[in-house]
Amino acid sequence: MSCTPLEPHDEGTIRAQLGRPPRAIAGVGHRCPCGNPDVVTTEPRLPDGTPFPTTFYLTCPRAASLIGTLEGSGLMKEMQARLGEEPDLAAGYQAAHESYLAFRRTLGDVPEIDGVTAGGMPDRVKCLHVLAGHALAAGPGVNPLGDEVLDLLGEWWASGPCVSAEE
Repeated sequence: MSCTPLEPHDEGTIRAQLGRPPRAIAGVGHRCPCGNPDVVTTEPRLPDGTPFPTTFYLTCPRAASLIGTLEGSGLMKEMQARLGEEPDLAAGYQAAHESYLAFRRTLGDVPEIDGVTAGGMPDRVKCLHVLAGHALAAGPGVNPLGDEVLDLLGEWWASGPCVSAEE
């Protein structure tokens, strides 16, 4: 999985993407083909001490909006049903959960969220944003449902960067 250091302009870009200051960034989890970060890797504990299980946080507002549309379409229910019907998919999703936890442990130990991933893994499909963020940071083949979400998004970056650091 990816966690590269922030470049000088990244924090401003992430602030513009989120519309607020970023919190507890460990690094860039994935960089969009346009060059901007689109996933940040976050610390498992926020600066105020709050446990934070979302290790891979999707920051691109364009991708996030498209994923919101997918969530509204009923896709999560369909994926949830498939977990009960497709043993290979369920096994891949379980492996994605374990991979997520293993990576988060490299960032720190937070007993309050031990064994808890985000997005509903390994038994539920609760947040496609998290699954897509994990799939981007981990690369293809790690999170099967995240990979499916990314395939459905198409080339969200094709029209250029979603924001610039100056915004």
